[in-house]
Amino acid sequence: MVADLSCNTTNADGTTVVVGSGAAGDPSLPEAASGYRVGLKTAYSKTFMVSSANPLASKAGCDVLKAGGSAADAAVAVQAVLGLTVPEATGLGGGAFMLYYDATAKTVQAYDGRETAPAAATNNYLRYIDQTGTSTAAPLPTGARASGRSIGTIGAVRMLELAQKDHGVMAWKDLFGSATSLATNGFPIGGRLAAAISSNATSLKRDAEATEYFFNADGTPKALGTVLKNPKYAATLTKLAAQGADALYTGQIAQDIVAKIGITLAADGVTAITPGLTTMADLAGYKAKRREPVCVTYRAYWVCSMSPPSSGGIGVASAMGILENFNMGLYKPAGTDEGGIPTVKGVHLVTEAERLAYADRDMYVADTDFVPLPGGTWDTMLNKNYLSSRANLISFSTSMRTATAGALGAVPQGVDTTVEHGTNHFTIVDKKGNVATMTTTVESSMGSFHMTNGFILNNQLTDFSANPIDTTTGLLVANRVSPGKRPRSTMAPTMVFKIAADGSKGDFVMATGSPGGGTIIQYVVKTLVGALDWGLDAQQSASLVDFGASNSPTTTIGGEHPYFVNGQLASLVSGLTAMGHTISTGAQTSGVGNIIASTYKGAPIWTGGTDPRREGVVLGDTFTP
Repeated sequence: MVADLSCNTTNADGTTVVVGSGAAGDPSLPEAASGYRVGLKTAYSKTFMVSSANPLASKAGCDVLKAGGSAADAAVAVQAVLGLTVPEATGLGGGAFMLYYDATAKTVQAYDGRETAPAAATNNYLRYIDQTGTSTAAPLPTGARASGRSIGTIGAVRMLELAQKDHGVMAWKDLFGSATSLATNGFPIGGRLAAAISSNATSLKRDAEATEYFFNADGTPKALGTVLKNPKYAATLTKLAAQGADALYTGQIAQDIVAKIGITLAADGVTAITPGLTTMADLAGYKAKRREPVCVTYRAYWVCSMSPPSSGGIGVASAMGILENFNMGLYKPAGTDEGGIPTVKGVHLVTEAERLAYADRDMYVADTDFVPLPGGTWDTMLNKNYLSSRANLISFSTSMRTATAGALGAVPQGVDTTVEHGTNHFTIVDKKGNVATMTTTVESSMGSFHMTNGFILNNQLTDFSANPIDTTTGLLVANRVSPGKRPRSTMAPTMVFKIAADGSKGDFVMATGSPGGGTIIQYVVKTLVGALDWGLDAQQSASLVDFGASNSPTTTIGGEHPYFVNGQLASLVSGLTAMGHTISTGAQTSGVGNIIASTYKGAPIWTGGTDPRREGVVLGDTFTP
């Protein structure tokens, strides 16, 4: 074993590289988004580790852990940097969900930082300017997303403050140094950010602050490698460090957020923007929530994931519970390089299970503070007998193509298939074995295109069903807008434990999660099956071909994977097509971040993997075995 790398990485020749130094081999050096980085290997760490989708964020979190901080402390530092370096996906103006494992108490806590609709919102908030829904009501002139109506009351920072108060050991004020330094001194624009600026240029230019920040004086997008400084973000972090989350929920920054949500004209002074109705009272009244995670057994394991208002945990648990009825170990991928080549039968069973899971999710799951689950508990959807009956609907030879939701209660609900979009994810373990796994988002790329005080505001309310009524059945949709309600999400930070002899949650096994909007369930299920059933390690299960299905005839096989590019998946595609699957080979943008417990020479260690489809890196007191 070589000496630990202490939050840095190594070149192929074994030399140490300081992340963020700009030296040769530095993973933070900007590169055009390649779609897939071939050859990533599992990282090994002795006592602490961070897996995130951005090298500078991983470095910030790792430095906190090295200094003795907890996983909760490191999560604050990671999120602060992500909001600067990947603002297209996440930031202070968005929301998040976290699972936290306290290794001493041996407990798992879910934290809900999902955004909320303002108190003035009605069921037609995303449809009509006057919200009446009458035949003469005027629709939003530029749609919901780019309007103030899409912006939910922000939640990520309040949630982090709550989790850090519960589990932190460092002072809150000391967790923002890395992000503040980067905002002040600048960082080079990476491939994903450069692409997001360019592709969203027209919409971003509606906002004066976004125009000034993301574009050159001649109006051209700032390009890959440009050093980007954000003094407004640095000033926001300084206030946040000194005042706590209140800095964003009361006072001048809060007033600026409310004012930006309420703008009626674009930066050109001509284009109309429908204002949102968020008030200072909405911000001041926002509450992050502790929730009980959704925990179910799967073979020899407990699998715990996020509870509503996310549908992700229920969706993951439902798919896994259906798959428990099949011997998935018989359908391992061929080989292990880049996760191996998936088998036709393995992909078929996983995607059929997902169709059934999505059918139930689409009909029944929303913010349970407003709309109860069938029977008042997620067990109605996830008990063994019910999922066994769902598994019986799967044919070994033919795809069902589209599943029907189960009959789970007397209260009818319309089906909502609202599509979600982008996010970010990271997983952290500290020196005491505490684990944080967190998915964080502003929803679509660059959120609502509204920017204030150095950060982008979300468009999270478009995760609600814009139409409160299912036009086919005439039934109310569970995921309709209501004042104070949280839109349904698919974010699914997930942890796995061994089942102890007494049936309780025993030793920690792994933590994972991914961005990906409505496909998050598919990315997480793929990773769990890869690790738990197919024996793939932390990196192999992250690198594994992305495959999955929502409730439609289409089965996705990630066309960005080198096995697809090299033609090695042709038999997989033809085999699934013969079973009735409609195949899409569109490139996937999962962002799996794995940490898995392991041993080396009899001693416990951590192993980590990061998704090759993003720009991430795994750091810690890593070593080469």
